[in-house]
Amino acid sequence: MNLDCELQGVNQSLQSKGVSLRIEQRGERLNLRGPLPSKTTTDQGSLKTQRISLCLLATKEGLKEAEQILELILLQIQRNQFKWDDWSIKKSQSEPIQVNSGAAEAIKSFKHSFFSTPYRRQSPSGSRTTWRASYLPYLNRLKTLADQKKVDIDRSLLNETLTSYKQNSRSRQQCATALGALATHLNIELPEDWRAKACGYGLHLARFRDLPSDKLILDTWEKIPNPKWKLAYGLMATYGLRNHEVFFCDLSSLTNGGDKVIRVLPNTKTGEHQSWPFHPQWVDHFGLNELSIGQGALPPVNTNLNSTTLQQVGKRVAEQFRRYNLPITPYDLRHAWAVRTIHIGLPDTVAARMMGHSVAIHTRTYHHWITRRDQQRAVDTALGRQSNNLIA
Repeated sequence: MNLDCELQGVNQSLQSKGVSLRIEQRGERLNLRGPLPSKTTTDQGSLKTQRISLCLLATKEGLKEAEQILELILLQIQRNQFKWDDWSIKKSQSEPIQVNSGAAEAIKSFKHSFFSTPYRRQSPSGSRTTWRASYLPYLNRLKTLADQKKVDIDRSLLNETLTSYKQNSRSRQQCATALGALATHLNIELPEDWRAKACGYGLHLARFRDLPSDKLILDTWEKIPNPKWKLAYGLMATYGLRNHEVFFCDLSSLTNGGDKVIRVLPNTKTGEHQSWPFHPQWVDHFGLNELSIGQGALPPVNTNLNSTTLQQVGKRVAEQFRRYNLPITPYDLRHAWAVRTIHIGLPDTVAARMMGHSVAIHTRTYHHWITRRDQQRAVDTALGRQSNNLIA
């Protein structure tokens, strides 16, 4: 696939932000190139032009992943935490295997490649959760079909596995992501209509127009009897956090006089990112300044990732919402936060970064509200021109 235009756009964006690193295509692979710390000294300030092999295929999906890796490397350099050992992969680990090795071996090789990717090694707990929840169920179904038919993995089997999930369902979209990554690893070209068949990610149709109002969010908070769970609820409502992220944040900025910008830690599902409060006044309304003293103000949930997973932490939050019989789910709060940012005009790229997901996912999930906002802007602009012409 020719990525010249997309690659040029990404690198121009990096240049406009003052970033010296670039993503380059060499053959069928993507690399990073630019000023990086020396391999022979420990001086992080000593930079020279070098390359990092990303072991990513030159596809649109590979380019998106390359952008995420570049951001992580920039952060490591800024914090003097960059280590070449983290970004060195043996050739044997990065070579895609041949398709005819059997489904079980293909999935085993893909798993090894998945966990060997440098940026995933930065957050092993988050990677384990992602693998178990977002990849393994769909790979297991693929393997079951392969075993039943006594065939190797090919385009037809991938397509059959995908369409075995209900159309317009979240499961089908997640299946498409997992099998798409596997296909890249195996050098299998996906069907042209893969993305069309995969659609369905986002809000369930039954909840599409039923997101909680700000008033309902505030009224529900009042009904929570436990002060610690009230703080957890308020944190999710104000910052749009995933369930488990509540317990994996740097909340020191919530102290009196702090800037109220919280940092989600790297060991979460999608890694480190920052989030701003919407609405800012909710920080005081929910008494979130209490959280600046440390995790002791939150409910006593096991967050030791040696004995639990991010998924289990998230389930604990959902179970508590059900135990209190709240009319709002944790993800209702997250979706409401996202729609709130759309209504106030926050750029989609910024909101997506705060939520810890891609712009593509953000756009698909909140397509209705984004489309309405953009159409309203166009209407306002047109009416403004008409008014000016009448005055003139």
